[in-house]
Amino acid sequence: MRDGHGLSPFDVGDDGPPADGRAAWMRLLVSLAMVTVGGVGMWCVVVALPAVQAEFGVDRGMASLPYTMLMLGIAAGGVQLGRLSDRFGIMPVAAGGGVLLGLGFIAAALSPNLWTFALVHGLMIGVGASASFGPVMADISFWFWRRRGIAVAIVASGNYLAGAFWPPIIQWVIANYSWRTALAGIGVVCLVTIVPLSLALGRRPRRPVMPDSMASAGRISPAMGAPSTQSRLGLSPSFVQMLLILAGLGCCVAMSMPQVHIVAYCGDLGYGPARGAEMLSLMLGFGIISRVASGYVADRIGGLMTLLVGSALQCLALIMYLFADTLVSLYVVSILFGLFQGGIVPSYALIVRELFPPGEAGRRVGLCVASTLVGMALGGWLSGVIFDWTGSYRAAFLHGIAWNLVNQGIVLYLLMRMTRRTAIGGKTVPA
Repeated sequence: MRDGHGLSPFDVGDDGPPADGRAAWMRLLVSLAMVTVGGVGMWCVVVALPAVQAEFGVDRGMASLPYTMLMLGIAAGGVQLGRLSDRFGIMPVAAGGGVLLGLGFIAAALSPNLWTFALVHGLMIGVGASASFGPVMADISFWFWRRRGIAVAIVASGNYLAGAFWPPIIQWVIANYSWRTALAGIGVVCLVTIVPLSLALGRRPRRPVMPDSMASAGRISPAMGAPSTQSRLGLSPSFVQMLLILAGLGCCVAMSMPQVHIVAYCGDLGYGPARGAEMLSLMLGFGIISRVASGYVADRIGGLMTLLVGSALQCLALIMYLFADTLVSLYVVSILFGLFQGGIVPSYALIVRELFPPGEAGRRVGLCVASTLVGMALGGWLSGVIFDWTGSYRAAFLHGIAWNLVNQGIVLYLLMRMTRRTAIGGKTVPA
C-alpha cells in the first residue's frame, strides 16, 4: 500500500527528511501559518452577518444562508481536494485553494444581492478555504510518528487562531468603513500569503521503519501499513466511515450554535455585536489551548477516547448557555465552550490514521471533515430558522444538545466494539 507521496508508510527512503525531524517541525509552522490565514474564510461571514442582513433587508434565517453555503463548499471541496492531495501532494492543492479563496473574497465584496453573495461563498470561498484545512491536516500526519497527535492538533488550531485573530479586525473595518471593504482587503491578503506559503510544502517525508513491537501487538497491519478496521472493530471500513460521518455531523450541528450566532445573540440581548465578536474571539482563542492539549492527550489515550471527552464537555457547555444571559456569564461560558470543544475536529483525523491505511488518509480525513462542516452548515442555518420560529435561541440550544448526544452515542459504540474485540483477542491493543 502506497501513500499519496508514492511511499509506503514505513519506507526508509532517501528522497526526503525523516519523520519527526527538524524539517517536519518547520513544515508544521508553515502549515499552521497557512491554516491561520485560510481560516478567515470560515469566520468572516459570521462577523459580517448583522451588517449583511441589514444591507440586504432579509430575516435571520436568510442571512445565515451564506454561512450554510460556505460550509457546504468547504465540505465538498475538502473531499475532492483530499483526493487530489493523495494523488499529487499538498502543494498544488494549497496554491490553487489560495488563489480561489482570494478571488472569492473580492467577488463577494462586489456582490449586488444576497443570492450572489451566498453562491460566491459556496463555490469560491468555501472550496478555496477547504484546501487550508483537511488536506493540510492529512499531510502533516505523514511527517510525524511519535508526536502525530499533537502535530495534527497544532495545525488544526490554526483554524481557531484565525477565529481569535480575524474577528476583531473584521469588526473594526466594518464599523469604520464597510463589510465590502473588509472582504476585499481579506481577498488581497489571501492572495499574497497563501500562495507563497504553499511553495514551501513541496518536499515529502521519509518514513521510519515500523517497530516490531507495534506489529506484534496488533496495532498495525504490516501488509497495509495501518491497523485494520475489521481486526480492531469487527466492522467493515465503509461502515466505520459512515459512523464517523454521522458522528461528525452531530457534534458540529451542536458546535455551530454558539460559533455562528453568538454575535447576533449578543445583539438581540442588547449587548451589541462588538461584544459578540469579542466572545467569539475568546471562544476560539481558548479553543487553541484545547486543541493543542487534546493532541497531547490523544497521543496517550487515542483519538476515539479524546473525541468522547471533548463531546461530553461540549454538551455540558451548551447546557450552561441555557442559563447564561448576563454579559459576564456569557463571557465565562464562551471561554469554557472554547476550552471544552477545541479538540473535537482534530480527533477525526487521528481516528482515520489509527483505523485506515495511510494511502486513504486524504480522502477519508476529507470525508470526516466534510461531515463536520456540513454539520456546521446545517446547524448554523437551522439555528437561524428556529430563532425565526420561536423568537429566541433557547430552542436552538436544545436542538444542538440533542445532536451532541447522537455523537456521544456513536463514539461510545465504537469504543465498546474496540474494547470487546480486545477482550476476545486476550491482549491489550494500544490506542
